[in-house]
Amino acid sequence: MKKPDLVEAVMAAAGLPTKKQAEAAVDGLFDTITKSLSKGEEVAVAGFGVFKVMKRAARAGINPKTGEKIQIAAKIAPKFRAAKVLKEAVN
Repeated sequence: MKKPDLVEAVMAAAGLPTKKQAEAAVDGLFDTITKSLSKGEEVAVAGFGVFKVMKRAARAGINPKTGEKIQIAAKIAPKFRAAKVLKEAVN
């Protein structure tokens, strides 16, 4: 499912009259999650899952083309942990 499909589904589920309103709702949700994660906050949605920020330590790696050893820098990355209800719905 891509974003336009998601907008259609939200429009139908929420009973919104226009795609523009549904797209604004979807964009608002993603913007809010993005802003919260950029502040280092955790976003928990009951029955769906938890979005949080994880710190990855620096590590050694290998360039697959040359075989040369390289140093991979530490970074911060988003992580999603699915709730039990979501896991059960998928299986």
